[in-house]
Amino acid sequence: MIYRPNDLREVDVAALATIDELRAELRHFLGEPRRWYGSLRRTALARAVQGSNSIEGYHASVEDVAAIVDGEKPVDVSEETRLAVAGYRDAMTYVLQLARQPIRIDETLLKSLQFMMLRHDLTKNPGRWRPGGIWIEDENGHVVYTAPDLELVEPLVGELVQTLKAEEGPPLIRAAMAHLNLALIHPFSDGNGRIARCLQSLVLAGEGIVSPEFASIEEYLGQHTSAYYSVLAEVAQGQWSPDRSTRPWIEFCLTAHYRQARTVLRRIRETEELWDRCEQLAARHRLPRRCVGALSDAARGWRLRRSLYIKVTKSTVGEDLTDATATRDLRALAQAGLFEAQGAKSGRVYVPTRDLRQVWDAIRSRRPASTDDSPYTA
Repeated sequence: MIYRPNDLREVDVAALATIDELRAELRHFLGEPRRWYGSLRRTALARAVQGSNSIEGYHASVEDVAAIVDGEKPVDVSEETRLAVAGYRDAMTYVLQLARQPIRIDETLLKSLQFMMLRHDLTKNPGRWRPGGIWIEDENGHVVYTAPDLELVEPLVGELVQTLKAEEGPPLIRAAMAHLNLALIHPFSDGNGRIARCLQSLVLAGEGIVSPEFASIEEYLGQHTSAYYSVLAEVAQGQWSPDRSTRPWIEFCLTAHYRQARTVLRRIRETEELWDRCEQLAARHRLPRRCVGALSDAARGWRLRRSLYIKVTKSTVGEDLTDATATRDLRALAQAGLFEAQGAKSGRVYVPTRDLRQVWDAIRSRRPASTDDSPYTA
């Protein structure tokens, strides 16, 4: 038997309704092409990948993760972290591709996603169930959770897959329960948390809830790792115990969805304003409009190489550039006092000047203070 959701209370139903209202607002903004959509989508994916990997101790800036997502070399990341981020990028990219058609979740798909994440280290048995028992220790070496015995892994994962095929209950609840069960079954030698979080995003992607990049709560979990681990520990109590209440987990996940959706809505408004300001800058300096996406990234303090500029331009405005055109654009941006070139030849990078960064600083200065509200108090 696997963990099942408790019967929904009135407060849970009300919380789901509140989140649905936020998602309806998100769909309004994201449902039709907008100039800044490519920039926001790229950053949202980078934040999700960054959040999930940070929980496992692989730390990188959003800028470096975005570079890895684009297949570029990050500026300041260890090789181990780069490989972990690239693996998770591949898995999430696959999820985004699957979201374009009906998704069939089964054991093979779960193994495939885990293989994408861990294929750089064959000692961790990527693409295979763990070969024996497994447990989790705290920083002092004390066992804090013991996963189900090996002979239970396949039947438990099989039952989890069958519940997902049944498609019973609200999508947010089903996605949360899939995450909880896979994390606590702990079927792999490594990467169990990452594959569980990816599965939650996969279930949501299959429901067509907004766009997968904006439905994920992985960024939130990465920012609230301690609370995330605490609620998992509260439900599990040290061992596989599916008879326990899952209510704390459901409340935690719904709160995460609520807060993440509010954050995305704020970012949409800020991104739209930033894009407008950068369009004005481009017009003032008689720069091509294709520069606006790169200007928007750089205003946040991000650095650019020529190869990355080409990819950013493609993802934001859909225009393919030659190396020569990209070089001319970057030279013009530097001459306009918006970028500063550092290094030479293949090592050259372009960093934003203070004038450009002040555009984003002014927008951020008007950001409202964060609050700890939840859909249960909204």
